Formats: sequence, C-alpha cells, structure tokens
Amino acid sequence: LDGRVGGARRKMAAPAAAAEPQASGGPRPPVCLLVLGMAGSGKTTFVQRLTGHLHSQGSPPYVINLDPAVHEVPFPANIDIRDTVKYKEVMKQYGLGPNGGIVTSLNLFATRFDQVMKFIEKAQNMSKYVLIDTPGQIEVFTWSASGTIITEALASSFPTIVIYVMDTSRSTNPVTFMSNMLYACSILYKTKLPFIVVMNKTDIIDHSFAVEWMQDFEAFQDALNQETTYVSNLTRSMSLVLDEFYSSLRVVGVSAVLGTGLDELFVQVTSAAEEYEREYRPEYERLKKSLASAQSQQQKEQLERLQKDMGSVPLDTGAATDSLPSGRDPSDLILTRGTLDEEDEEADSDTDDIDHRVTEESHEEPAFQNFMQESMAQYWKRNK
Repeated sequence: LDGRVGGARRKMAAPAAAAEPQASGGPRPPVCLLVLGMAGSGKTTFVQRLTGHLHSQGSPPYVINLDPAVHEVPFPANIDIRDTVKYKEVMKQYGLGPNGGIVTSLNLFATRFDQVMKFIEKAQNMSKYVLIDTPGQIEVFTWSASGTIITEALASSFPTIVIYVMDTSRSTNPVTFMSNMLYACSILYKTKLPFIVVMNKTDIIDHSFAVEWMQDFEAFQDALNQETTYVSNLTRSMSLVLDEFYSSLRVVGVSAVLGTGLDELFVQVTSAAEEYEREYRPEYERLKKSLASAQSQQQKEQLERLQKDMGSVPLDTGAATDSLPSGRDPSDLILTRGTLDEEDEEADSDTDDIDHRVTEESHEEPAFQNFMQESMAQYWKRNK
C-alpha cells in the first residue's frame, strides 16, 4: 500500500483546523462510517453524496474503497483496494469466480490493513470522518474472515458506526421489508457496533410507511393480510421477534440523488458515536486487557513447562554469575580466553576428572635419576 493510496489525497488536502481538538488538546479520533448494503441499494451513490456533503461543510472525509470489482469509483478515494489487488488477476491465478475473487482479494488486502490503520491515524488531524465503501455482495464482507478483521481493527482504535443502506423502493412489499430487517439484525449482532439504517431512494417513495410498520405492529399485520403465501405466516411470526430490535434502531430516510436527509443522518451519527464511547469502547478495552492477560498467562505456563522439562538443569543465571571471580564479568571470560593464569588454565582443562598432581610429568625426575645411575655404572665397568 505504500505510495499507492491514490492521487485523491493530494486533491482533497484540507487545513488541520478541519478537525476539532479534544478538551485535552489532542486531535479527536475520526469517526469511521462502515457503509454496507445489498447490490443495487445505492450504496456507492450514497458514499459519493456523503463525500460531497462533507466537502461542502469544510470537513473533507478520508475515503476508502474496499470493492475490488468496481469499474469506476464516483468519489475521490484516498485508499483504493484496486491499487493493491488486481481482481481479475486473482480470479485468473486461483481459478475463481466473481464472488470467490472478491473474497480472496479482500483476504489479501486484510493482510496489509495495519498500513491502512497507520494512514488513518496520520489523517486524523485533517479528517473528522472516515468513509469505508464495501463490496455490493454484502455477505462477502459481513461473513468473511477478512471483513471481521477489518471491522474489528477499526472498532478497536476508532469510534466505528455501521450504516446499512436499504432500498426503500424495493421494500414496499412486507415480506421483502422483513427480509431486509432480518439482514440488518444479523449484521448488528455480527458486528456488535452502533447501527444506523439508511432508507435510501426517498425521492422515489417516502420511507414513512416503513417507519410505521416498525412502530405499529397492527399496521404491519394489516399489510401482511394481503399476502396469501406461506411466507406471510413466517413473516408474521418474525415481526414479533424483531419488535425489540425496532425499539432501539436508528432509522433515517435519505435520497442519495437529491442529498436530502443528510443533516438528520449526522445527528444520528453523533448520537451513535456517543453510544460507542459510552458502551462499546469500555468493552473493547476490557477485551484488550483480557487478551493481554491471557497471553501473559500463556507465556508463564510455557516457561514453567520448560523449566519442568529441563529438570535438574539450573536456569538461575544469578547463581552462575555469583560464582565468577570477583570483579570479572562473564564477557571477560570470553574476551580473555587464552590469557588466563596457569591455575585457571588447568582448572578449565578437559581432563577435570584427573588428579593433575599425579601425572606422567610428576615421574620424570626419578626416572631421569635412575637413567643417570645406570649410565655411570656401565661407564665404571668398562674402565676397570
């Protein structure tokens, strides 16, 4: 990713005053908006309108495109996955289809996401918001390992909000509406993050009917009575299950084409960011501490297991250091090797189990004396 974050960053550079400092004097961490939505829901158009709106407010966002299969990105992207991973090359190299190519491309990109995190940290002085556009195949991102890695990496460092873009014009049928709500519920429980449902395309049809269905159970039942299929019975049962889900759900009607509803959206974003700081961040901090504690305990157990396996081999380096001659460091024994005294040299001999006082050298003098006596005796015999 180094050097390949797109030329858009140079075009959309903004003064550092764009981000309001915290009361402590440091920069406020940017709010990450993770935009999810089914294909055709107007998700990418929504990100484009959101980017333009923030630019007009003098607060340019930091934009990331995570869709490797898109032909054109209609907004200036600071980081584009297409600059790092070639989608068609991945399909060709691994013999994959479209969905498999997207999953593999995201997996490859997720291995470098630590670099993306560094770029976001550097940009927090200029951007109050980070917009992340995800692939149209929503299940590819939501339920893949790489999607989980990216989501948790963002949520562990920055206030992160999930925005689920829903096609209002296609949800006028109560069964289709329930299908969308079930998907939204599954994403909420999968990500465990503040959640906003954006009902897009309100320029085609107003979203008030959907809000009524969510708030008035009887109104939804009346709409279901017009359906005669067996699915309507299942939908009727599921609506009871989702009643609690609706009570705490943030819903905003937006037109990505006209740009209406964005002010209300940012009111909900501010509320969701406060909820993150109040409820979600403490939980992430607790998980971090528990993970660090578990790793420390695991290392301790491994060390104890190692000591047990070593048995009687002393592992106390302090005792070995104390046994050294005074004033001599262990490194001195290495650096002065070969220049020790004769006594030290004898003590370091490989024949430590031999008594050095009883060797052949100790018998050399008497043997020489015997040799001299025998030589003198033979000399006197010849001269007689």
